[in-house]
Amino acid sequence: MLAVKIYGKKDIRIVECDIPQISPDEILVKTSAAAICGSDLRMMENGYHGIDEAHPIILGHEMCGVIAKTGENVSGYKAGDRVAIAPNIGCGHCKNCLEGDYHLCGEYQAMGINMDGGFAQYIRVPKKALEQGNVILIDDNVSAEEAAIFEPAACVLNGQEQIGIHKGEDVLIIGAGPIGILHGLLARLQGAGRIFLSDLSQARVQKCIELMPDIIPLDAENLEQDVMEKTGGKGVDVCITACAAKAVQETSFALMNMKGRILFFGGLPNGKDLIQMHSNLLHYKELKVCGSTRCNAQQCRKIASLVREGKLDLKGLISQKFEIQDFEEAVGYAASGQGLKTVILFKTEKGN
Repeated sequence: MLAVKIYGKKDIRIVECDIPQISPDEILVKTSAAAICGSDLRMMENGYHGIDEAHPIILGHEMCGVIAKTGENVSGYKAGDRVAIAPNIGCGHCKNCLEGDYHLCGEYQAMGINMDGGFAQYIRVPKKALEQGNVILIDDNVSAEEAAIFEPAACVLNGQEQIGIHKGEDVLIIGAGPIGILHGLLARLQGAGRIFLSDLSQARVQKCIELMPDIIPLDAENLEQDVMEKTGGKGVDVCITACAAKAVQETSFALMNMKGRILFFGGLPNGKDLIQMHSNLLHYKELKVCGSTRCNAQQCRKIASLVREGKLDLKGLISQKFEIQDFEEAVGYAASGQGLKTVILFKTEKGN
């Protein structure tokens, strides 16, 4: 089979390798689609600990496919089932795992991050992933492209579950990439009142407006002034920093209403992750600040339900589709920031 492997910093290769063998407790999935994430791009650029020439892995953690084979001990799944795969796997017995937050496990593993993932024609799904509910059946009315981006949508859902969005609240999203528009779509489902969006790239803001015409763009160069003008001097109830920018995180405190909540969604680069915090604004406005990272399998299942029920439309996020042979071109497009989500399609389903 063809697979995209990372061997180290800026060392990505499309290689021919054997189809994975599965144990009696595992399943083999023939890949339908796998999306490129910003973290994939960072891994390609900077490398990742534990990965080198002797220990490469197959990239890709946003993935779906069709079950090709099930182990003899596997129940509840059969060959031909269409499935999405949540990538994060925990030890199964620590406090976080027992609460369902496998993505916060101290022994956390993830397909496409520190074990083989979805940029390959076949995916081996390990026993623990099956036991922890990571394999999600998907309906025929959900396309492979949509199912491939359940995972980033679930990461956004995780963030919003941490911060809470209440009916009628003013929500500001800073960052107009795929994560930013996902925050907008889910905030609307949570009942947010006005949804504001800010980004230095007007082209990206415009793409988001095409998907959400009711979103309100703000002046990124004069963000605090624009926020206060739009909110009558009160500030927003929720601010989501959907970009990895220190200045944005520092600015967020001055944009908030009383009892406002700030979500730091995008992590900062190592060594550049200390920010200045406006302590008095935090204190006198009774602000709450939290972060979020990754997602659990249950959040992926919630996204699958929202898409299946027609409440969440992910199709508009798909900007370009490529085949695995054109992976280098796909990466170039994804890194250019021209579109939202870039998807690698595999010829496994009718229409792909």
